[in-house]
Amino acid sequence: MELVVFDLDGTLLNSQSGISAYTRDTLAMLTERHIAYTVATGRTLHASRNIIDGHGFALPQIYKNGAMIWCPTATDYSHTSFLTQNEIQHVLEAVMAQDVTPFIFTLAPGNYHAIYHTPLRNDVEKRLSETFAERSEVDVLPVERMPADADITNISALGPPARIQAIADMVEGEANLVAYSGDALEGAALSWIDIHHSDASKGNAVEVLKRELGIERVLCFGDSDNDLSMFALADECYAPDNAKPYVKAAASAVIGHHNEDGIARFLRERFGLPA
Repeated sequence: MELVVFDLDGTLLNSQSGISAYTRDTLAMLTERHIAYTVATGRTLHASRNIIDGHGFALPQIYKNGAMIWCPTATDYSHTSFLTQNEIQHVLEAVMAQDVTPFIFTLAPGNYHAIYHTPLRNDVEKRLSETFAERSEVDVLPVERMPADADITNISALGPPARIQAIADMVEGEANLVAYSGDALEGAALSWIDIHHSDASKGNAVEVLKRELGIERVLCFGDSDNDLSMFALADECYAPDNAKPYVKAAASAVIGHHNEDGIARFLRERFGLPA
């Protein structure tokens, strides 16, 4: 059995963060031919499901860069990787030492998702808080309201590049932490960072799916550093033309741009689907 794994933003989705009509029809063709596919994204379930619902994503799905695997048939998470209390403390200290506000992503009993933050410092962080609430469709609340029994999947922050780099440097020295970072959409003078437990990677999560679903071969598509772990284990890995240079270098091949249905066009050729 072969499994196709898609990153979402910058890969399967277009520049409007949606699935185009051409890609929609391509996914339908894959379903008709019983070609298995799923998603591996840095997004949360709540920030993804309105996009992928109705497009045949019936298999377990990988969220938060591998921190969580959602099983649609059981309507529950089958696997999770949370930060420990010690790791949480180290990350929060590092973030706040740079005068940057941490956004803490949590999962509480009953699959209740929420994002908590310390006092917001500027208009950029206020807009980020509003964006999280709109995009993720979860509560975004002051950290004082965070339940004691909430598990933490990741901690994110947005700020000047030098401060974000200082946080990344700290995380690099922590054996059980991994950070992904990059330029923020909010402006060239800002960078973002997302910190997880090192067990939480797309690659590790894909390994779980291989084992549990009896997958023999994996084809994956991605454009950024959080996709490299699944590139490393895939039998075939493809980067869209808009991918970062080092992701292209790691790919089996570079294919079309994400905003030109590059992944869907490749799939039609790869699986002999009608053009």
